[in-house]
Amino acid sequence: MLYMHDLWVNWFEGEENGYNVCRFHEWRKEDGIEIVDQIPLLLVEEQLYESIENDLQDLPMSLLQDVQKRTYMKRNQERHTIEYAAVVTNGHDVIVFDTLGYTLPVKKSRLIPRQERLVFEMVQGKKPATYNMEEQFTKEYHILSLEPEKMSGLTRRERQLKQLLMMALDQLKHSDYPEEIRYWLTEWNPVEYHSIKELTTDEAWERLYQGTSHGWTIHHEELCGKLVKGQPFFETIWQGEHQKAEKHIKSQN
Repeated sequence: MLYMHDLWVNWFEGEENGYNVCRFHEWRKEDGIEIVDQIPLLLVEEQLYESIENDLQDLPMSLLQDVQKRTYMKRNQERHTIEYAAVVTNGHDVIVFDTLGYTLPVKKSRLIPRQERLVFEMVQGKKPATYNMEEQFTKEYHILSLEPEKMSGLTRRERQLKQLLMMALDQLKHSDYPEEIRYWLTEWNPVEYHSIKELTTDEAWERLYQGTSHGWTIHHEELCGKLVKGQPFFETIWQGEHQKAEKHIKSQN
């Protein structure tokens, strides 16, 4: 078995979509970077890699047995054993997982570029290991888990705010005041005001969702800010992202 040593990881917990497991250039100073003493490296087939990167499904038991207690981390000068963790690659991309003792990849991380290149060098010319998956991997996307193309090209901050906007829209759809949907669609697209009045609630919501689910602009951000106003949970996320952005800008100056 191949092993990597002194690995830098930045864990993202409970993320099913790979686009939310941020690559090195999007790591922040406040992220909790950890060093892994030793961890197995697996070259796996494409379907299994996709499942690990973009879902939270149970991992093959044979894979878990192969990596069990083979990862070590140092905390306070003491070496701790990790139950199930590994670096996995399909030969052209890399992700690290830690199951926290469960059977699914609860925590995921990317690697720094130098260590990513080392992965590709280590597996070059090797055949991927075969692990039988109990179920065929078919990823289902929805408003709270958008398709990758709808997040493509967005920064970490923009992805976070877009997810917040989708959460707010989902809540709006199921609210006790469906007439608000036409109001917010008019806020989004005021030039269509007269035709919006003729839409059913479902038609209005679908048009609002389709209009906002692609890309990210200042118009998206303004709508998001208005939608979350007065909702403590959403406002906390909104303010947190803006504070992080301000810190990042100051650190660059």
